Amino acid sequence: MLLDNEAVRVAIGLRLGLELCVPRQCHCGTQVDAFGRHAFVCKKAPNRSVRHHALNQRVARAFSAAAIPNSKEPLGLCRSDGKRPDGLTLVPWQSGRALLWDVTVVCPLADSYVASAAREARSVAELAATEKEDKIKNSGLAADYLFQPIAVEILGPINESASDFLSLLAKKISQRSGDERETAFLFQRVSSLVQRYNSVLLHHSFIREDYSE
Repeated sequence: MLLDNEAVRVAIGLRLGLELCVPRQCHCGTQVDAFGRHAFVCKKAPNRSVRHHALNQRVARAFSAAAIPNSKEPLGLCRSDGKRPDGLTLVPWQSGRALLWDVTVVCPLADSYVASAAREARSVAELAATEKEDKIKNSGLAADYLFQPIAVEILGPINESASDFLSLLAKKISQRSGDERETAFLFQRVSSLVQRYNSVLLHHSFIREDYSE
């Protein structure tokens, strides 16, 4: 859960609305201002998918720590858009049904979200979670499985149902480990992962010149 100095600088700068870099052009061709916010919404940022897989891996590990067998991106389960859910428990989670989950990270500082984010905390995470739920409903998977969207904003907030879900999962881990701090540990791991990748995404938006001769 250790963050390096640059990750801390970026985290504080995002929270306080400080300038993070000099204005420049992103490798995708878009002009980036001094706040660097384009780095967190750039469609060509390769590390967005890396961050997604890392977050999904974190959730899968939490299930494993609670002795709940699970499968990431299970084969044979496709949504209406052709994509697979991020994970599936291989035993019933509740009411005799297994649980599907899907993770996403959203930027409340994006132009399309900033008005909603200014009105209510974690509203952007709730919007993203609702979109995930609608996709599952349209796919027909909701009839056979429970579904839990996990939407995390780059500033930290998580949608309410995911927060409750992670708390319950952490309690199951505590029952096995005997450590009552598992809830705090799980949320800290998720938060530190997102903040670490904020720094990575910012730096990967810089155009790197090849100075080799």
